[in-house]
Amino acid sequence: MRFNSASPQWDTLGEQILYVLRIKIINGLYTPGTRLSENQIANEFDTSRSPVREALKILANEGLIRLERMGAIVVGLDSKNLKELYEVRYLIESYALKRLANDGNTNMISNLDNITDKMEIANKHKNFEEFAHLDFLFHETIINGINHNRISHLWNSIKHIVLAVLLVTTEKRFEFNKVEINPLIQRHRLVMDALRSGSAEEIERVIEEHFLDSINSIDKLL
Repeated sequence: MRFNSASPQWDTLGEQILYVLRIKIINGLYTPGTRLSENQIANEFDTSRSPVREALKILANEGLIRLERMGAIVVGLDSKNLKELYEVRYLIESYALKRLANDGNTNMISNLDNITDKMEIANKHKNFEEFAHLDFLFHETIINGINHNRISHLWNSIKHIVLAVLLVTTEKRFEFNKVEINPLIQRHRLVMDALRSGSAEEIERVIEEHFLDSINSIDKLL
């Protein structure tokens, strides 16, 4: 993945290290079984081992690496774990959408419509990073919209991996599968239509199709 001016700005070097390592693991630049050296990573970022060690602890908690006495071993994100990640997303978002449908959602639909319009602009300008971040924002807006502490805690435990997957796969879509982008945008608009309908059954049907399409596409790209 390219890192340019559109890449996130980090508050600390540790956050940058964590972001870059996570992307490299999910992108397959660090393959499963690869041993990660604290010293080597620290040298690459011209820093001490302390922020590297903290980054590796977080990656271990996310299940992307395994910490051993002699270092860290890459586990990666295989098809099973990717499927489980998207099953959790489906459960969270289908619940959130049905809650929003019950509570009234005029402002939510307006916000989602605005985000989707920006996705179309990002597509037009071939800006995959902006597109991926907007895709992420669309779904996070739905989840945060119900103001549910336990749901937010669950989402926060997976959202960094979700964003990394979106960044990696969106870049590949823009490069190799450009034809998929417009249908992807349309699937987001179908989610909004289901929310407008207020029908729990329609929401369930549309969000299930959305995530089935997503997991099938993403599994081929990673």
